[in-house]
Amino acid sequence: MMKWNKSSRLFKTAGRYIPGGVNSPVRAFRNVGGSPLFITRGKGSKIFDADGNRYIDYVASWGPLILGHAHPSITRAILKVIAKGTSFGAPTEQETELARLIVQAVPSIEMIRLVSSGTEAAMSAIRVARGYTGRDRIIKFAGCYHGHSDGLLVKAGSGATTFGTPDSAGVPRDYARNTIVLSYNDSEALSRCLRKDGSKVAAIIVEPVAANIGLVLPEPGFLKTLRKLSHQDGIVLIFDEVITGFRLGYGGAQEYYGIRPDLTCLGKIIGGGLPVGAYGGKREIMEKVAPLGPVYQAGTLSGNPVAVAAGIAMLKELRKPGVYVRLARKGEKLASALAAASEDSGIPARVNNLGSMFSIFFGIEEASNYEQVLKSDRELYRRFFWAMLERGVYLAPSPFETAFVSLAHSESDLDFTIEKIIETFRIIKT
Repeated sequence: MMKWNKSSRLFKTAGRYIPGGVNSPVRAFRNVGGSPLFITRGKGSKIFDADGNRYIDYVASWGPLILGHAHPSITRAILKVIAKGTSFGAPTEQETELARLIVQAVPSIEMIRLVSSGTEAAMSAIRVARGYTGRDRIIKFAGCYHGHSDGLLVKAGSGATTFGTPDSAGVPRDYARNTIVLSYNDSEALSRCLRKDGSKVAAIIVEPVAANIGLVLPEPGFLKTLRKLSHQDGIVLIFDEVITGFRLGYGGAQEYYGIRPDLTCLGKIIGGGLPVGAYGGKREIMEKVAPLGPVYQAGTLSGNPVAVAAGIAMLKELRKPGVYVRLARKGEKLASALAAASEDSGIPARVNNLGSMFSIFFGIEEASNYEQVLKSDRELYRRFFWAMLERGVYLAPSPFETAFVSLAHSESDLDFTIEKIIETFRIIKT
């Protein structure tokens, strides 16, 4: 049995100075109980905690570490540039290089603005869409997370089409009422909504592959319907690819599914795991952004040279031949093992997988929207999580997060993980 005495002490100390002892809520282990691990370092597919325990990591800093921890190309790029300065608040040539690489990679992006986080990217994209259309309302989908800006912290009501209420204290109800929440994968609900309010909607924002309620895949035709209906009503379609961008494929989910949105949001992947984000899209829309147009957005650390250097190194590695084939094969291998373990043990579970991403939902047969996912067995996931952790496998400390495979995961890592999956299913069955 692993011991986490030092992590427990560190968590208690952190609680004196940091709300909940963490700087992002899911890290607190509230969904699985117990105290969080305090991580001291990572290398390749492994992370190490304050008590000296080693784990195979499938959280990957919530997705961006496609190359694994401390990849030599990333660390070399950071060390090379950091000696020259950490921030200038002025243009650098490297910003243009990263922008060029992204524009070349992502089918719909003609111009791009770098920011400092995925939250900032989504917030800014919506502002641009409103400025471009002259409309106020936006549509989002239940369970799709687009950062913690006020207008996006809205949950679904009980109906198919509801005006949202704030999902967080401190969000004005009057602000949130401009956000309409629909059920993910419900094309008919979207059609009904737009027949009624389409002329008032500035933007539809969606995770093309929902990956913040676990992994939920778009049903056939759903993304095409979004594209068709938004175009008919002059609505800006925004793909939030903070997770799927450069992970599902070099051109993201839009390349994978062959759908071109009007705007795209990207996140920490384009900074090699450092704090960075971006939003971009059609030239005529992006030219509304200051200083060219009337939509204001700014940031002292936007295009930070350290993050940009890491991002350039990351994208150059990801465009090498065979990267996404290898990633997908690894993700499929683990997902298949989870499904087989569920069937062999008689413990019902739904396993969703796409490329290098996968999730397991205990106790349900279908997981195609937020409402279905909420019916999954959280207690069974809690037991599964701790049993895997005690065996050296680090999964997300929540049943509503996605697991990620990296290029650093070796065949022996995958085989070890599968062995522990089989052991764990035997344990939680009793």
